[in-house]
Amino acid sequence: MDISFRGRTLVIATMHGKETVIAPVIEEALGVKVIFGGKIDTDRFGTFSGEIERVEDPLNAARLKCKLACSLHKCSLAVSSEGSFGPHPIMFFAHADDEILLFMDLENDVEIAVREISLKTNFNGQLCHNWSEVKKFAELALFPSHKLILRDDKEGIRHLTKGIGSWKELEEQATFYLGTFGKVFVETDMRAMNNPTRMEVIRTASHKLVEKIQSKCPSCEFPGFEVINAIPGLPCSWCGSPTTSTLCYVYECKLCAFRKKKMFPHEKEKEEPTYCDYCNP
Repeated sequence: MDISFRGRTLVIATMHGKETVIAPVIEEALGVKVIFGGKIDTDRFGTFSGEIERVEDPLNAARLKCKLACSLHKCSLAVSSEGSFGPHPIMFFAHADDEILLFMDLENDVEIAVREISLKTNFNGQLCHNWSEVKKFAELALFPSHKLILRDDKEGIRHLTKGIGSWKELEEQATFYLGTFGKVFVETDMRAMNNPTRMEVIRTASHKLVEKIQSKCPSCEFPGFEVINAIPGLPCSWCGSPTTSTLCYVYECKLCAFRKKKMFPHEKEKEEPTYCDYCNP
């Protein structure tokens, strides 16, 4: 089932400028005509600032965005993204940007998703009681190239100012909050158009998505031939014992369930003794 996307119209379901990094990657690799989903209110699925609660998991939220964008723009190809921010899943002490990118072809029942987890993020927030504290936080948060949000309290949504992008505006708004409430909660604005660092993570995810779309099943040529399992057991270069390092990847086709192993995916056939439980217990 060899599917070609060349010449078809693809909508990017975003209202936050993500098309600037996604479109060039998708257009060049797939030969599609990209349009931008300006009509779609993606905030209806939840906002980072909390005015609208997120009730869907990230993948399903991305799925709903794609379907809505296709419906509004009368096409069958879409890409959407959904980001989450918080502790890294392994390095809990560090903040991470967790991006889901989804490609959907309603005509051929194709759904391909990738996930990019990056430590490259300025995600943070702090309760401040004076301008000096606000200024110090802003400098650490890469302001003004990365915009900020102010609110009266950490969870407050009644008094909220988003998209602050100049020192003059920040000082004016911070003075108002400090004078009115005696404090101000300052946080990074994680909407893509206000956060260049996040945009770069989305760009990286876009390349990963294209690579996965172009990975076709050797048996039926269906796109999205993907890794479903990593099998450990790479032998130690000293004693030959199996280590926990990856020996091979297992790929599987979503359509015909064909499976294939790729040995030594990290291009090494032996592991350093440092990672061997016998040589370095």
